Amino acid sequence: MPFVYLDVQQVEGRSCLSIVANDQLGILKQKRADTVKENINAIASMSRSGGDALRTPASCGSRLHGNVDVFSHVSGSSKDAFSKHPVKKFESSDLQWIENIPECPVFCPSVEEFENPLDYLQRISSIASKYGICKIISPLSVSVPAGVVLMKELAGFKFTTKVQPLRLAEWAADDMITFYMSGRKYTFRDFEKMANKEFSRKFSSTGCLPAKFIEEQFWHEIAFGKTDMVEYACDIEGSAFSSSPKDQLGQSNWNLKKISRLSKSILRHLVAPIPGVTDPMLYIGMLFSMFAWHVEDHYLYSVSYHHCGASKTWYGIPGHAAPDFEKVAQNHVYGSDILQSEREDAAFDVLLRKTTMFPPIILLERNVPVYKAVQKPGEYIITFPRAYHSGFSHGFNCGEAVNFAIGDWFPFGNMASQRYALLNRMPLLPHEELLCREAQFLSNRLSTSDPKIHVPSTEESTSQQNVKLSFIYLMRFQHFGRWTLMKLGSRTCIKLQNVLCSICRRDCYVSHVICNCSNDPICLRHEKELRSCCCNNNRIVHMRGDILELEALARTFEQENAIAKEIQSLNQQDDHRYLWSRSFYGIEEDGYFPYCDIKVDVNYQPASTETSAIHDDDDSDSGIFRVKRRPSNQSQKRSIGDTLCSGYQGHQGFQRLKKLCPTVRQLPAVPSGSNRSITLDDPTSASHVTKHKPSSSQASRGLVLSESSKFKSDYSSLHIRKLKLKLNQNNELHAPRLKVRMSPAANGANSKDTATSRMPSEVSQRRKP
Repeated sequence: MPFVYLDVQQVEGRSCLSIVANDQLGILKQKRADTVKENINAIASMSRSGGDALRTPASCGSRLHGNVDVFSHVSGSSKDAFSKHPVKKFESSDLQWIENIPECPVFCPSVEEFENPLDYLQRISSIASKYGICKIISPLSVSVPAGVVLMKELAGFKFTTKVQPLRLAEWAADDMITFYMSGRKYTFRDFEKMANKEFSRKFSSTGCLPAKFIEEQFWHEIAFGKTDMVEYACDIEGSAFSSSPKDQLGQSNWNLKKISRLSKSILRHLVAPIPGVTDPMLYIGMLFSMFAWHVEDHYLYSVSYHHCGASKTWYGIPGHAAPDFEKVAQNHVYGSDILQSEREDAAFDVLLRKTTMFPPIILLERNVPVYKAVQKPGEYIITFPRAYHSGFSHGFNCGEAVNFAIGDWFPFGNMASQRYALLNRMPLLPHEELLCREAQFLSNRLSTSDPKIHVPSTEESTSQQNVKLSFIYLMRFQHFGRWTLMKLGSRTCIKLQNVLCSICRRDCYVSHVICNCSNDPICLRHEKELRSCCCNNNRIVHMRGDILELEALARTFEQENAIAKEIQSLNQQDDHRYLWSRSFYGIEEDGYFPYCDIKVDVNYQPASTETSAIHDDDDSDSGIFRVKRRPSNQSQKRSIGDTLCSGYQGHQGFQRLKKLCPTVRQLPAVPSGSNRSITLDDPTSASHVTKHKPSSSQASRGLVLSESSKFKSDYSSLHIRKLKLKLNQNNELHAPRLKVRMSPAANGANSKDTATSRMPSEVSQRRKP
């Protein structure tokens, strides 16, 4: 079905700057001061468009929620935040370069091809990804306009705009650009009226103007024009897709509220929603409101739908040219005084603030490929992993965007995680967890499908191969890391949570290390820190209960001929997209070989003090049964950990543990007054009661189980109190009530949020006062 463009009467308006905003601008120019310097430095962290929300609160400061009267010059800059001045390196008096930017691919799928978004995008990705962006024209029409949805279906919908200085910057220490919160709240209709009025004042017209003319006017205005600033409502939580059953597009899978939960979407593994990533956000613009050069969080795909209004111009850089783009930004855009270092990630760090705008001619002159798209109502723009993009609005409009990922994203997601770790930035996604869950899902799907009936396409096979390769490298790395730590004398226990590394902030889904001198988790990528730690051998490796199953799955993938050949090729090429730290293939150091048996060795030496000593015992196959609880005097709030898929909960960990140690017995009673320690014997042999205090060579054996009274997926710490088993005068051993939050994904839709388990009735435990 051919797409029919909206005519002039259907377009909902154009825009520039409100009279009220102009009046306020005169006020704020008289009130600039250095008193809000710290707040200005933190403005970039106010939303995903600011990028610095990935930083810690300590580094980004408090958010600025005032109105335009509190604006100040940027970071103590002597340059006016809004006034224009010539910027020689962006000299753009000749705008002929605009005609030299080629168009990106445009796809017009049929209704049948349009039915499944991720299948269709997977089919066209081999072509479209070479351009960084592409345009898809919807074959389905919208019967409920966005304005109706936002004004009637979403009663009371209002939003706050950001103020964007409409000028180029020198990008030196005394001249950078920051986007400010306006403090003004609009309804959808109020913003439309203001924007249309300003468009009419600017061009003495209310109709559509040629895209090339608007593009020329934008770059002229940003360099020499008289407009001080524009307003842009970006990152507004919500959707303008109608819930009406009569709306064809709203009922289709191209409704952006559904994308992240489709069957092939990697983000479906996330339990908690992430606005803008798993849930769409709205972008309501006016004439010349811009989205600066940026790349999507974690190098994800993005899909943007244009609901109504004036067009948008997009510029896109292919993912393979991203390093060249960053080099141009570092060497020809940013001054050395604003870069934190000279390393290759220096420009990436500044670009994450999403306030850098410069003309594409800078890239064209240095042979960086740039492509362009003009997006109209009813059209989708797709950006591919690691593709930088920017653009601006031709007038009042309303768009909506969300991220998504399919299997071929994992290598890019790994690269993004590495870069975030180097910059010590907080991740939005638990990459390691997503990879493990998708690998397990893929294995289950392949084992249940009939290969004769379902023959995967070339694109689907490539996507599956990316999942398998990424997973294999992760498990190889984890295995070698655990082998090295066990060789150094570390012990192991079952981990119950996904946590963040306290050093690089990566998610530690498979395993992490905790030293005796600190309760902070450390991932296995910090060999230098672990070797130099004063703990020596007093470390515990917390690993998943199903780690052997994950390793077995990786070995199964490796047996495929295509995967084995690809592994050899990647090792020779040293392909950094897949490498987590380094390749462990071919390592034969001190008898190590991939997936060799690693002896689980966790021991516990009872001590008279509050802190129990842990020591080595080669005869032990597992550790004592310890219960870890959060201190009652600490009220820890949810943080970024809420974005984890579901965490690794106590019930699952205990079940995995029972598989490894199937014959755990109940503890017998011990006569009162006897100074004897109770041990859980090696589950592979007959259990017994040790009738003497264990020595360093005869440590008590048993199970290790980490547990908290209420699991709150909190990345920040693992400060958990250690409780010891003690006998009371009535010959009873009291066990605390264990409360474990169960994962809906793991326990089914009808499972309860919490589950309670107790030791047998004749076995109990009481806390130490």
